[in-house]
Amino acid sequence: MSALPKEALRRGWCPSTLRPMETGDGWLVRLHTPGARLTTPQLRRIAALAAEHGNGLIELSARANLQIRGVTAESHPNLVERLLAERLVDEHEGDGPQRVTLVSPLAGRDPTSLLDAAVLAEAIELRARTISGLPAKLGIVVDDGGAQSLDGFAGDIRLVGLPAGRMALCLADRLWHRPIPTAKVVDVVDAILRAFAALRAVAPDRIRRLRDLSPEALASLSSLPEAAAPTPRMPPRRAGLFSLKEDRFAALIGLPFGRCSAGTLDRLAAGLKADAVDIRLSPWRGLAFRDLGHAEAESLFSLADDLGLITCDADPRLSVQACAGSPACSRAEASAMADAAVLAEATADLQAEGVTLHVSGCVKACAHPAAADLTLVGRDGRYDVVMGGTTRDKPFATLDLSALLTRLQPGQDIHARLKAARSTGPQG
Repeated sequence: MSALPKEALRRGWCPSTLRPMETGDGWLVRLHTPGARLTTPQLRRIAALAAEHGNGLIELSARANLQIRGVTAESHPNLVERLLAERLVDEHEGDGPQRVTLVSPLAGRDPTSLLDAAVLAEAIELRARTISGLPAKLGIVVDDGGAQSLDGFAGDIRLVGLPAGRMALCLADRLWHRPIPTAKVVDVVDAILRAFAALRAVAPDRIRRLRDLSPEALASLSSLPEAAAPTPRMPPRRAGLFSLKEDRFAALIGLPFGRCSAGTLDRLAAGLKADAVDIRLSPWRGLAFRDLGHAEAESLFSLADDLGLITCDADPRLSVQACAGSPACSRAEASAMADAAVLAEATADLQAEGVTLHVSGCVKACAHPAAADLTLVGRDGRYDVVMGGTTRDKPFATLDLSALLTRLQPGQDIHARLKAARSTGPQG
């Protein structure tokens, strides 16, 4: 397999294994692992390939996909060959989505869940692959209704488990429908996707996602009657020790801002005694090591702490979304990830109250397209400051990092505004 021509590596699409994206530190190759799951040997093998064919940096995206950075035109063909031959990725050619569904990393084993979201998501994936004309970034949130709520993730279609074998359905995160039997969900979603694909065929450049549709067009996708949204649940725990079914445990470990070295990931996986450990990729930019004994989970946490990874849900780094920033990204206008580490520590008191922070190197918002209580957008080495909005909203100030840190201190204006905004409810 030959490397893709450089002119094909444009910005703005969803990168994949076959179609990498050009960045400031080389090509970014996104791995869609089968079912967002891995075994211990597979995780170690990906780490080895990242070190051999990239610059040794591995990321986890908010859609629970692994990414290898620093791949070159020369190294890419060999990397793809190994990934496909060893079945480490589930990849298909074409412009459609590689994976459409998002589930909890505990799906299928969480005793608080109301259904097996992993099984349902797999059935939806199989149907979606038969539909042409779907956008690459289409996302379907399949929430099992348990304690690991996925309310914080945007979705073109949202499914939420309810009691009595039903699911709530929402389109574009604004149009809720009357709950439907779980047994009918796959057929209903299939019909909605086909209707949406037909609308896109008329104006593909104007209609990229369900949110681009008018209220009337959105309502036309389904004949289901409208209904109120289900009662919101408590925010989920994004890291820590979880009890699973059958007296087993899961260790959910976060990567700081979704990134670590291949060596760190290999050392973490090497700490597991069994090769058959079930590992799931987490949309909270982490890894869930499932079906462990309690002592083994505790031992893994100890190792993760030593490696500088996240084992506690109160870790302030978990509430900060940050992209790679400069110099890793050629479009970034600020060193977002490096600055995020400083900002996470400086805003720990605010985050303890639920304040969310997004640090973006540019307006593209790759790390977090939704709103946050505080959004910082890179601009010529400084940051546009947006309160309660997205990277595309109007900023009220443009500050360098030093000025930001000063105004985030207790008693200063940004700190006070964030506390006031939090008292009225979450913004993102």
